[in-house]
Amino acid sequence: MTVFYLTALAAIAAALSVLMAGAWVVQQRTGNSGWVDTIWTFSLGLVGAGSALWPAGDAAPNARQWLVAALVAVWSLRLGVHIAIRTAAITDDPRYAAFAKEWGVDSPRRMFIFLQNQGLGSIPLVFAIFVAAHVPGDALRWQDVLGALILFAGIAGESLADAQLKSFRGDPANKGKVCDAGLWRWSRHPNYFFEWFGWLAYPVIGLSLTYPWGLATLLAPVFMYWILVHVTGIPPLEAQMLRSRGARYADYQARTSPFFPLPPHA
Repeated sequence: MTVFYLTALAAIAAALSVLMAGAWVVQQRTGNSGWVDTIWTFSLGLVGAGSALWPAGDAAPNARQWLVAALVAVWSLRLGVHIAIRTAAITDDPRYAAFAKEWGVDSPRRMFIFLQNQGLGSIPLVFAIFVAAHVPGDALRWQDVLGALILFAGIAGESLADAQLKSFRGDPANKGKVCDAGLWRWSRHPNYFFEWFGWLAYPVIGLSLTYPWGLATLLAPVFMYWILVHVTGIPPLEAQMLRSRGARYADYQARTSPFFPLPPHA
């Protein structure tokens, strides 16, 4: 059984590496690094759904495997299409553009390494999906239903946050201002929070006293939190917002929770 999980882990790593190499090619040819996040999202969905349906021996995928595959596919399509629409409307993503400016002439090589590291950091996410899908037993349990509800709640919350931000930016009167309406009043990054929240679905599905591999599902929310809060999410985005919004954004930072939704400070 250990060989089964380690083989899947190696296949997941190889697939993500190849797909992120493809993202690098697209980024280099288009000059729009926004496509990197689009491809990453679809790649995670593709490899995640494929790993969920990975057959255990000669057995056909069971109901839980199909459920988990459907969950990650719905997540990937919703977020991937959203990012693709946003990317098509810009010439470059300011976060990645700042990296390219910092790297200078070495930017292509550094970007390739950066994207391979991003693929490497995604392995725990997909492996958590794989482990959750392969909980022993064919019948769906209450944990599976609860996990699905958590993921859909995360998608709904993130969609609402995205819609509120789009509406704010679409009003000419708000040009140069900082969105602090709706969910954005309670968190500086409610879309990131709900993105992270949705990944709690896999530990809910996968954790079991009789399934030691289920502990690996905890990697999903832990790594997603780390990526969003400390790596490619909040730090570069807030640095860019401080450059473009200055004191307005600094004031917003002082009174608004950075991640978890909380009542704003006075």
